[in-house]
Amino acid sequence: MSLLGTVLGALWAMLPAYVPNNAAVLFGEGEPIDGGRTLGERRILGDGKTWRGTVAGITAGALLAGILNLVRERASGVFGVPTAALPSFPAPAALALPVGAMLGDMMASFLKRRTGRDRGASFPVLDQLDFVAVALGLTALVVPDWFDETFTPGRLMVVTVVTPAFHLLTNGVAYALGLKDEPW
Repeated sequence: MSLLGTVLGALWAMLPAYVPNNAAVLFGEGEPIDGGRTLGERRILGDGKTWRGTVAGITAGALLAGILNLVRERASGVFGVPTAALPSFPAPAALALPVGAMLGDMMASFLKRRTGRDRGASFPVLDQLDFVAVALGLTALVVPDWFDETFTPGRLMVVTVVTPAFHLLTNGVAYALGLKDEPW
């Protein structure tokens, strides 16, 4: 597969995991998942992790996977990229990617609280790859054959390199638009 095919395939495959955190920011608000409870003297997750945001994020990611399935055939051949470069999403993968992304973000919040960081505080590397690691791990557990076929070593490398830059860019835009309190 060409370099362009590898890059486009990697980004396409990750879109259902990239979208949930943005949707959670847009639709968040509401009851925090931890219900205000603490562990030690710090909140378990904090006010930023809400039931509504989590459901919105998972729903947005799963819906996007369905939309990508619908447009896949039309998208094939664009820039000479064959259909094989743009994976389809079986239902378990369409759900595992956004669920994993949201779980990864919650796990990062838990670690931030345990290390004394306040809501929104920067935690380099963790902030950019938490959702990716858990989304990929959960997907590998749920649909191992699809995962192995879809996330080749080349695509995994693209995801690892591109995601931090993509994450910082989208968060910077959300910050500039007043949707986030911090640009990371």
